[in-house]
Amino acid sequence: MATSTTENRARRGARPGRGTTSGVPPVRGRQDRIPRAPRPERRRDRPGGALRPGSLVAESGRFLRGALAPAAHRARDLGAGLLGPVVSIVSPLGRLLIGAVACLWILGALLGWSEALIAAVMGTLLVLLAIGFILGRSSYGVELDLARTRIAVGDRAVGSVSVSNTSDRALLPASLELPVGAATAIFHLPRLAPGQVHEDLFSIPTQRRAVIVVGPVRSVRADPLSILRREVLWTDPTDLFVHPRTTPLTGSAAGFIKDLEGLPTKELSSADVSFHALRDYVPGDDRRHIHWKTTARTGKLMVRQFEETRRSHLAVALSTNLNEYASEAEFELAVSVAGSIGLQAIREQRNLSVLTQGGPLRTETGRNLLDDMTRLQGRGMRASALDLARTTADSVPNASVVFFVVGPEVTPSQLRSAAASIPPGIRCLAIRCVTEGRQSRATIGDLTVLTLDSLEDLALVLRKAAA
Repeated sequence: MATSTTENRARRGARPGRGTTSGVPPVRGRQDRIPRAPRPERRRDRPGGALRPGSLVAESGRFLRGALAPAAHRARDLGAGLLGPVVSIVSPLGRLLIGAVACLWILGALLGWSEALIAAVMGTLLVLLAIGFILGRSSYGVELDLARTRIAVGDRAVGSVSVSNTSDRALLPASLELPVGAATAIFHLPRLAPGQVHEDLFSIPTQRRAVIVVGPVRSVRADPLSILRREVLWTDPTDLFVHPRTTPLTGSAAGFIKDLEGLPTKELSSADVSFHALRDYVPGDDRRHIHWKTTARTGKLMVRQFEETRRSHLAVALSTNLNEYASEAEFELAVSVAGSIGLQAIREQRNLSVLTQGGPLRTETGRNLLDDMTRLQGRGMRASALDLARTTADSVPNASVVFFVVGPEVTPSQLRSAAASIPPGIRCLAIRCVTEGRQSRATIGDLTVLTLDSLEDLALVLRKAAA
């Protein structure tokens, strides 16, 4: 028994994995431990993994939104197409009345409140009566005619609205509305027999420079309490341009451009109108420029050398920074001055560039220039007249004359810096527009500064500056 017990102990000690070798007991240490591979985590989105209820609900919601989105858009468009015209005829007062009637019906039915039911009945009758006023169909032929769509400030703008009955039955009296800018003109139509024409004339005040939207002409059906209001449009809107006031300038009287043939420069050219000198012939020169008399005298080919000339190009820099003007009238005077100078340059078929802090204006025709000036809006900004002068120098480097049209708040130092930013050889003039002051002329370096208080004196001031 003792022998068998000893053998069993020896067998148990020699089991594999215990680290025994030749009966030597194993040494247990940290370096002899076999690291175990980490157990893989179960991903939540694996097919065999468990899904949380929250993620399942969120996923279902996204699926339903994606599936029902097209149907919801179609239903919204259909509702807008069907209910939009109905809702549009209900005035704010009508919406309030309909909401109050609905609440009174509910309170009367739930609480047995007889007074609420009586009030609900009365409100319902008012709505039904209002519906009767807007029912019906009118057949009009409407024409909106403006005598002129472009006028100057202070001129009279006249138009007419002609309405004819194009149906085979008489039309009851009605009202037509004509929006004119922010205001609305109302025309009352009498009873019109079939084929009868009714015409109304109207005038539009034009005390300020603006683009006025006239129209569209619309007929209105409404009840006396204005609960419901039905409008039908008969014409398209028309834009009325109220241009800034301008004054005519004659080229000889104004005297603001003298270089009709261009100012010569120091850059030499082989073909131009300003003769400079003679030089030896170089292969490739145009034979038409050979000076034969000098060639016969010297015995070698000589050609004419020319100076490049610069065609007359007028640049007008109009400051739209309201911080540089003391009043709105001074800004309007500046716009009129710039427009007058620009129109004269276009009449004389000169190259013209008109720039503001907001960018250049169209100068292809006088109409385009005045249209852009009509849309011009002044505002307070950080860009000053000096910044505008630098932009002008970069945009029109080949200008022959540059006009700075500014307000009285621009200091002489700013004007001096503005003139210094213009390349040399370009004549610069500054026009300060004031409403309270006297006309004057001053010189700051090479810059001529003119002070103007009236548009009618612009030609006289420019004539003095050219003298």
